[in-house]
Amino acid sequence: MRIRSTTVLGIRHNGEIALGADGQATMDKHVAKSNVRKVRKLQDGKVVTGFAGSTADAFMLLDKFEEKLNGYGGQLRRAAIELAKEWRKDQYLRKLEAMMVVADKDELLIIAGTGDVLEPDFDVAAIGSGAMYAQAAALALKKHAPHLTARQMVEDALHIAADICIYTNHNLMIEEPS
Repeated sequence: MRIRSTTVLGIRHNGEIALGADGQATMDKHVAKSNVRKVRKLQDGKVVTGFAGSTADAFMLLDKFEEKLNGYGGQLRRAAIELAKEWRKDQYLRKLEAMMVVADKDELLIIAGTGDVLEPDFDVAAIGSGAMYAQAAALALKKHAPHLTARQMVEDALHIAADICIYTNHNLMIEEPS
């Protein structure tokens, strides 16, 4: 049985960044858990992360990312690049099935096991089963509701994704870097 879960969405808008995720984990055709916490704060709240994929794999990567952040003085981009390099080179890490969105007050990045560190187009980063639904909603909100805050956009876009995607629910957790 394959565990599917997650819609993680990060938005940078008007100088603010917010990152959120739903709470659903689905095993085969059944909801295994409805309140999974997929967003975490690191570095005393200065960095927020969201993960999609295998939970155990994601936690391993989260630990590795935190090590890199500590090793590079909290420099988000440098830590992300170093994690991606190690992820790509290490035989064990290469087998991990997860992705991460990471953000601080200035940057929003996607880290993938292919060795990619992506700065998303249009300041919208989305990963997971419902990523494309959330991304489409977020882009529409950025274009047609620019008065909303980044946090409001993340919340509204994730709710729209939850209305459409069977692997996404309305139990949201949203964080902002300090």
